[in-house]
Formats: sequence, structure tokens, C-alpha cells
Amino acid sequence: MSFTLPALKYEKSALGFISENTLNFHHGKHLQTYIDTTNKLVTGSNYEGKSLLEIMTTSSGPLFNNAAQSWNHEFYFNCISPETKAPNDKVLALINENFESLDDFKQKFAASAVSNFGSGWTWLVQTGPNKLKIMNTSNAANPIVDGFTPILVVDVWEHAYYLDYQNRRADYVKDFLEHIDWDFVASQLRSYE
Repeated sequence: MSFTLPALKYEKSALGFISENTLNFHHGKHLQTYIDTTNKLVTGSNYEGKSLLEIMTTSSGPLFNNAAQSWNHEFYFNCISPETKAPNDKVLALINENFESLDDFKQKFAASAVSNFGSGWTWLVQTGPNKLKIMNTSNAANPIVDGFTPILVVDVWEHAYYLDYQNRRADYVKDFLEHIDWDFVASQLRSYE
């Protein structure tokens, strides 16, 4: 099994807050390189034929970095919508239960993303039944490795926003929060029943 670049679910010109130019580099070049490198590293190894998730949760070093970055990026691109959407009742109830309100969640998520030092990711994860948590990871790290279920992520590596926002990470994160695909977020919730 060889990994391939996943297609975006929207046109590269459709997002508004992220330019087509950024997506050409971020999706078309950065993600493609992680996928190509993962394919090279698994060829002829014990990881050949395994999924990205299996590789990410059982490998280390360069293979982990490239497989996890491939997984993280695909997840991130799925978290974005060209339209401004609202969370469904289930997601909104969970957010209200774990944070004071949707606005409070957005403020805390943005503060965490802006303060995430260096290159990495800011996640909303499910840690148990009706339990949500915001967490930062560095480099290629993914909360799945720690037993959490990611339901939302923003990429805060500079290549995700620098062509459009330069050093204004806060503006990028604010715009990201207005373009969340809440339907995708809902689809990632784990059932603990």
C-alpha cells in the first residue's frame, strides 16, 4: 500500500482566509513531501502495508515524524470549511459543558494556539465521556499517542500561514476559528457507550 496525497474537499481558492498560493505550498508541496518520505521509509520495512495511524502509534524517529505529519495535515485540512458554520447541538452542548460558552472556547483555543512556542499544533481533544481538553503539541506530535481522541486542530507551523499573515499568528488563528468545519468535528467524536 502506498500513501497518496488526499484531495481537498474544497477548491484551493475557496477559503478566503488562506490563499490558493499558501495551499499550493502547504497541501501540494509540504504534505506531499511528508507522504513521499513516509512511502520511502516504509518500503521494505515491517511497517509496509500498515495505515498511517498504525505507523504513527508504533514508530519513532523520522518515520514517526513523516507519518504523523501526513496524518496531522490531512486532519487539519478536513477541519476547515469555506463557509462559516455553527456546531451542531451535540458538539455545542459538549463545548458548553467543558467551557463557559462557544466564545469562551474560542478565546481559550486561540490563546493556546498563539502561545504554542515554535512549530506545532493546537488540538481540541476528547479525553473521556463528555470531556474535552485543549492541548498543544510540538513538531509532529499527536494526542492519539497519549490516548486522546482529536476532534479539531489548527496547524501553527509557520508554513501554514506565513505567506498570508507573516508573523500575525493571532490573526490567522482568529480567522481559522471562523472557518471550522463543525460537521467534521462532530464526526470525530468518540462514543463511550
